Amino acid sequence: MSKSRAHVYVSGKVQGVCFRASTRDKALMLGIRGWVKNCMDGGVEAIFEGEKDAVDKIVTWCKSGPPGALVKKLDVHSEAYTGEFEEFSIAYEYA
Repeated sequence: MSKSRAHVYVSGKVQGVCFRASTRDKALMLGIRGWVKNCMDGGVEAIFEGEKDAVDKIVTWCKSGPPGALVKKLDVHSEAYTGEFEEFSIAYEYA
C-alpha cells in the first residue's frame, strides 16, 4: 500500500473538548504516526503519516471530531511522506 502525509488545521470549537486526546486515540487505532497540538488562535493542527487509507480515514474523522466538538473548517494539505515519526503524540506547545 502507498504511504501518505496530511497536514491539517481544524477550526471551530475544538479546544476543551478532548480533540487532541481523541485524535491521538484514533491515530493509534489506525496505525498513524505524527502529532497534534492546540494553536493559540483556538484551532488544532496535526500531521498524519501512514497508509493512505488510514490517513484518509483520520482526515474524514477530523471533519466532525469527538462528541462536543464543533468543526467549522478543516484545511487539509497533502505533503510528501517523510517517515520521520516513530509514534503519534500530543504536542503541548502552542503553534
